Amino acid sequence: MERKVRVRFAPSPTGPLHIGGVRTALFNYLFARQNGGDMILRIEDTDSNRFVPGAEEYINEALAWLGIGIDEGVREGGAYGPYKQSERRDIYRQHVKMLLDADKAYIAFDTAAELEAKRAEIQNFQYDATTRGSMRNSLTMAKEDVERLIAEGTPYVVRFKIEPGRDVEVDDLLRGTVTINSSILDDKVLYKSADDLPTYHLANIVDDHLMEVSHVIRGEEWLPSAPLHVLLYEAFGWADTAPRFVHLPLLLKPDGKGKLSKRDGDRLGFPVFPLEWHNPVTGEVSSGYREAGYLPEAVVNFLALLGWNPGDDNEIMSMDELINRFSFEHCSRSGARFDYEKGRWFNHEYLMRMPDEKLAGLFKPVLKANGVNPDDFTDEYIARAVGMVKGRVHFIDELWNQAKFFFTDPAEYNPKDIKKRWNNEMPEIMHQLSTVIAGLTDMTSASAEKVVLDWIAEKGYHLGNVMNAFRLCVVGECKGPHMFDITELMGKEKTISRIALGIEKIKNENA
Repeated sequence: MERKVRVRFAPSPTGPLHIGGVRTALFNYLFARQNGGDMILRIEDTDSNRFVPGAEEYINEALAWLGIGIDEGVREGGAYGPYKQSERRDIYRQHVKMLLDADKAYIAFDTAAELEAKRAEIQNFQYDATTRGSMRNSLTMAKEDVERLIAEGTPYVVRFKIEPGRDVEVDDLLRGTVTINSSILDDKVLYKSADDLPTYHLANIVDDHLMEVSHVIRGEEWLPSAPLHVLLYEAFGWADTAPRFVHLPLLLKPDGKGKLSKRDGDRLGFPVFPLEWHNPVTGEVSSGYREAGYLPEAVVNFLALLGWNPGDDNEIMSMDELINRFSFEHCSRSGARFDYEKGRWFNHEYLMRMPDEKLAGLFKPVLKANGVNPDDFTDEYIARAVGMVKGRVHFIDELWNQAKFFFTDPAEYNPKDIKKRWNNEMPEIMHQLSTVIAGLTDMTSASAEKVVLDWIAEKGYHLGNVMNAFRLCVVGECKGPHMFDITELMGKEKTISRIALGIEKIKNENA
């Protein structure tokens, strides 16, 4: 019988969620949804020293904003909880005991100072089959001494006993079979008595087994640990139900070599976190994609194509389309360069495709922030205004600079345009144009344009100079959408008042 697909995203609450972690969560989600499976969010908080307040809430909020749905987790509940590792201590203790009883692990009392001395004594020291016999552990000490030290509260760790000389095979859906010899592995610490918590390696194996995880999809930085995890599944007798592995390629710097970091974002001016992060310790604020004006659909689409492609030239895909088309067969094994300019392009494309009515709703807070009451305008007016200029922007807040003239009179007029397009005759010509517009019975774009252009031709005026002066009065500068689309939306009264205001203010500016 084929297993139900169950995947997990298991971040540590040690700070904001890196965009690379977001991509890992997304790939887990796409694979689960495509196969009718479950998406688990497990909080791996076994490293109590690195816990950061607010990080867990941040993770949940970020995934929710992006539309990455969680089926089981701390908030959602589920039949396989608890979903926070710090609440699973009893489970881990039982499994540590199982390994000790089966002689698959041992207790070690070596202090930090003793380990440091060994490193100084032995070049490239590794705690393994060749060195464990000379260390202070339950393999070299009498049982009574071990029990006495534990009873006295002496700190200890439990180490996994790895037998050397064996080729360990990792079955990876992306990379095929990866073989690593066990001799290069050290006897990893699985449990520390100091905080009564397991290390990542033990906790993640136990949890994945008990939560019936079918596929472990994670970053390639975990590939060196995979042989250890295979050996742990075997040690517990779980080899037959071990999950399939997928180790995803790294996200690389936009320039140079190496893994994408926060410093790259700071240096080049793009976020590396999904949401803005306020460090509770230092007070530092790190930028986020949401606050920078990115649409969640655009971020998802952008991330999905970092290390995966659909097999054709199609780039714009909704979440449903990504779910339908996703496969590990089209994932790259090499790192994916993080092209943040491509992220901006995706955002522009999604803004262009967004219905003007929806975009208008998102633009209303920007109007408020710039001192404009959206209630002073109809929803249709705002929608038509943003619809005319959205092709010129990448982000919603950029709409203000492109569309502000629809909502407020120009505060100033571009000096270069005045110098180029305004002369002593222009105030009189603009007065005449006002009269022509006042006489219009139809303000629709095509109708008004015909009347005005016929008038300019009849008068023998220079078309470019008159139209640019007209635009300067209404917009404040010689750029923007089609002039008569603007005046159709503004209406006759506002257009005439703008011309009058422009004549007056430009005269004063030229004085």
